[in-house]
Amino acid sequence: MTDMHIKEQWDRLSPATRQWFIDNPGCVIVPRTITAAINTETGENAETDAHGETVLSAEERAFVQARSHDGTTANPTGHRFFDPVQPGLP
Repeated sequence: MTDMHIKEQWDRLSPATRQWFIDNPGCVIVPRTITAAINTETGENAETDAHGETVLSAEERAFVQARSHDGTTANPTGHRFFDPVQPGLP
């Protein structure tokens, strides 16, 4: 199965699709709805399995995990796990 090219196509993905990856940084198999969105947004035609899903390579997973931890991607909920305690706050 051909891997997707998330790293190369990141800037072409919609904010909603990027946020899905940020919210699911450990994902190995990309669901068919997200795969279809990526193919539409990038013009790629990633191979899929019988369920319409595709697999991320180890390199692509590492990229998504780095993006989810770098803090530069918008987080509409404002929630972050393991926020450090700010000085002066209880």
